[in-house]
Amino acid sequence: MARIQGVPRSEAGPMVKLVYRLGPRMMRKLTGRAATVGSGIQPMEIWAHKPKLMTAMGKFNGAVRKPGALEERIRNLCELKGAAMIGCEFCVDLGSQICRNSGFSDAELLAIPRYESSELLDEREKIALDYTVAVMRTPVEVTDELFAKLHEHFTTEQIVELTALLTLVNLDRFNAAFGIGSAGFSEGMVCVPPEKPSTAQLTKIA
Repeated sequence: MARIQGVPRSEAGPMVKLVYRLGPRMMRKLTGRAATVGSGIQPMEIWAHKPKLMTAMGKFNGAVRKPGALEERIRNLCELKGAAMIGCEFCVDLGSQICRNSGFSDAELLAIPRYESSELLDEREKIALDYTVAVMRTPVEVTDELFAKLHEHFTTEQIVELTALLTLVNLDRFNAAFGIGSAGFSEGMVCVPPEKPSTAQLTKIA
């Protein structure tokens, strides 16, 4: 259960009610199925405490996700990997089903955590995932060598799109901070697990 409750429909203003009405339809279109836990739009319900922020986020989200030069498979692959690195349960559940709905096999989904050694992903996809990992780390670890390799496989326009998408994925920290759990989009199916930091990465709190 999330750490705070979303805005109830009965207390929502006209704009928020519109989002509540259209949100589940959008999720079904992306995933090919309905949520099995809750409304499936729990993050929106919490953003609704600040309607102007919710509206701004929606516009930013729509602009970044608008189809462009970067193909859908790379976008979905990198977004799911980034969400797993943040540890957002809602996002990996949703992202796994979006990937599956767009044509990923279960084997390909299972390969994502250890993509470097997988034969199911090609060199271009692995380089995009290397870049994803480097961008999503704190601090960012994009080296000149990595960027040069990326530029061998992707145009400047594609790299800008991918980096913008990863910037958006970083906002999944909102969901993780509020403890928003899985909505069950991938219930009964393969789901990429959230990644946990290694013992070496953990800082002991006195």
